[in-house]
Amino acid sequence: MTTTLTPVLTANWDQPNSFTLDVYGAYEAAKKALGMDPDAVIQAVKDSGLRGRGGAGFPTGMKWGFIPQGDGKPHYLVVNADESEPGTCKDIPLMMANPHSLVEGIIITAYAIRANHAFIYVRGEVLHVIRRLHAAVREAYEKGFLGSDIFGSGYDLELVVHSGAGAYICGEETALLDSLEGFRGQPRLKPPFPAVAGLYASPTVVNNVESIASVPSIIANGADWFAGMGTEKSKGFGIFSLSGHVTRPGQYEAPLGITLRELLDMAGGIREGHQIKFWTPGGSSTPIFTDEHLDVPLDFEAVGAKGSMLGTRALQIFDETTCVVRTVLRWTEFYAHESCGKCTPCREGTYWLKQVLKRLEKGQGTEEDLTTITDIADNILGRSFCALGDGATSPIHSSVKYFREEYLKHFEIGGCPFDPKKSTLWGEQ
Repeated sequence: MTTTLTPVLTANWDQPNSFTLDVYGAYEAAKKALGMDPDAVIQAVKDSGLRGRGGAGFPTGMKWGFIPQGDGKPHYLVVNADESEPGTCKDIPLMMANPHSLVEGIIITAYAIRANHAFIYVRGEVLHVIRRLHAAVREAYEKGFLGSDIFGSGYDLELVVHSGAGAYICGEETALLDSLEGFRGQPRLKPPFPAVAGLYASPTVVNNVESIASVPSIIANGADWFAGMGTEKSKGFGIFSLSGHVTRPGQYEAPLGITLRELLDMAGGIREGHQIKFWTPGGSSTPIFTDEHLDVPLDFEAVGAKGSMLGTRALQIFDETTCVVRTVLRWTEFYAHESCGKCTPCREGTYWLKQVLKRLEKGQGTEEDLTTITDIADNILGRSFCALGDGATSPIHSSVKYFREEYLKHFEIGGCPFDPKKSTLWGEQ
C-alpha cells in the first residue's frame, strides 16, 4: 500500500474557480454511466469496494442494490450533507471547492437506482456552502446535465438543494428524511429501512457527500483503479481532517490504511515544543486513542480492532496541555444539547453525564462518580433509539480507560490541574 497522498476529490482545490464547470469538466463520467445498464453501474461500485464515507462504512454498492426494482414506486436519492459533529470538517470544504464532483456523482447514483428526483440536505448554518451548491446545480441545469433527456439518454433527473434547520440529529438518515418531509427531525423505528420505505414512504438511498462524490472517479477510471488503493477490506482513498494541536491542520486525501504518524509527518508534526496526548480517529463520537496508537492503520478493521471507529476520519489532535476531563465535558455538553429527546436513555443519560462531568471537572466529585458516569454510559450504549446516544458514550468509556489518574487528580487537588490558556494558540504567545 502506498502512503503518499492521493488527490482526487481535492485535486483542483488550489485552482482559482475550482468550483466552476470550466475547471471541473464536462461530466464525462456521468455521460459514460448513462450509456451503461444501471445494474452495471451498481456492480462497478460494488467491485470497487467503496464503503460509506459518512461514518458507518457500509458497502455503498450493496446499499444501492437493496432498492427494489419494478415495484411501481418512485425512487429517491438523498445526500446527507448535514455535517456537524465536532471535529468533522471534510464535506463542507469539499462542497465549497468541488461541488460538481457531488452533482455528477448524484446523476450517476440516481441513474443506477432508477431515481428521477434527488435531494441534497445541507446544514442551514453554512449559507456560503448552500449558495455554492445552488450555483453548481444551476450551472449543471444550464448545460443540460440535469433536467430532461440528459446527454440524449432519455433519462430525467431533478435535483433540489434543501437547507436544514441546524439539528445534529438530522445527520441520522431517518431523522433527515422526516425533516425533509417537513416534520420534526427525529429518528424513525427500523425496520422498515429507507431502501424499502424512505422518503415519502418510497425506496430511498441516503448517502454521505464524500461517498457520492467518489463515484465519478470510479466510473471514469474503473473499479480496479479504486480497489487498488487502500487495504484488503477498506478500499480506496478518503479525506483525513487534521485539526487541533498540529502544525499544518487541514484536509489530507490519502489511501485508507495510512497511519496518523505518517499524516503527522506530512502535516509538520505536533505544534513545536509539545507532544501528542490523545486524539480521535473519527470525530468526537469515536473512542479516543493515545500516543500508543500512532501506527494503527486508519482503516475500518484495524481501528475497530483497537477499540475505536474510523468514523468520518476527523483526526482531532490534543497535546499534553489539554485536560481530557474538560474536553470530554465539552463533547458531552454538545450531545446533551443535540439529543432530540425521543428516547429516555439518550435524553436523560446525556443530561446526567453533563451534570456529573461538570462536578468532576471542578474537582468537586469523588472516585465513585467515575463508576456513576460509566454506569450511565453503559445504560445508554445499545439502548438508545439511534447512534447519537452510543456516540455520546464513546469519550466517556475511553477517557476513563486511558486517563483515570487524570480524573483522580482533579479530586486530589480540588480543581483542574491544567491551565486552559496553554492549550490555545494565543496562550503560547
